[in-house]
Amino acid sequence: MKKFLLWGALALWGMGVSAQDPNFHIYLCFGQSNMEGNARVEPQDTAGVDGRFMVMAAVDCPDLNRTKGEWYRAVPPLARCHTGLTPADYFGRTLVANLPEKVRVGVINVAVGGCKIELFDEDSCQTYVAGAPEWMQNMVREYDGNPYARLVELGRKAQKDGVIKGILLHQGESNTNDSIWPQKVKKVYDRLLKDLNLEPNSVPLLAGELVGKSQNGACASMNAIIATLPQVIPSAHVISSEGCEGVSDHLHFSAQGYRKLGKRYAQKMLSLLKIPAGK
Repeated sequence: MKKFLLWGALALWGMGVSAQDPNFHIYLCFGQSNMEGNARVEPQDTAGVDGRFMVMAAVDCPDLNRTKGEWYRAVPPLARCHTGLTPADYFGRTLVANLPEKVRVGVINVAVGGCKIELFDEDSCQTYVAGAPEWMQNMVREYDGNPYARLVELGRKAQKDGVIKGILLHQGESNTNDSIWPQKVKKVYDRLLKDLNLEPNSVPLLAGELVGKSQNGACASMNAIIATLPQVIPSAHVISSEGCEGVSDHLHFSAQGYRKLGKRYAQKMLSLLKIPAGK
């Protein structure tokens, strides 16, 4: 029996099939421009990124020597080739600083600036894209016309390497005052879990608030709707943006704001994992 198991393992190794590592924690990230990353990356954001924090490239980036679907050290940008700092950067950094050394963290970031949540709804995606401005269509083309399908494609690939532990969402500016936004998010969340063969409500959904009232956020009223998300999705948790610095357009966070917000995403995830967040 042991010989058969050994031969099977060698056969898989010979075919290049990687074994799933339960200590490789995967997080799917999606949304619009604040998840994409709007702030300029600063030297402190590229220095000292722990090799245990990785990103799966969501698109081909020849200038960065990245190929779609492959893992790399998570040096920003983490979304597309020329995007900026994102909450996912300091989410991952904070996790690996607090998790046991045997644990690695991988993120997959599929985000499109300016988009409504409808872009990630398979039933409305094509109609939505057809009516979108050309600049948004250009971004969507980088995901072969369907960002949701790209997220699923890469999520399935990542499941061969590790275990999906959570989903990060930052979206809502383009759906401001849409009272049924939580139901729309639930539809995307439920379908994502189904397409990845995960049990319903089994994966935490961490949803960040938009730039808040204290920062004169143009869409701050949407935070009251985002606050109701856990009533619709039992596994959802809202991440406060209070005190996270915004910039002059009143829509996006500064680099410092992204760092603080990303750490808050991580602190919530660490609490769900029952890991003290000391760093």
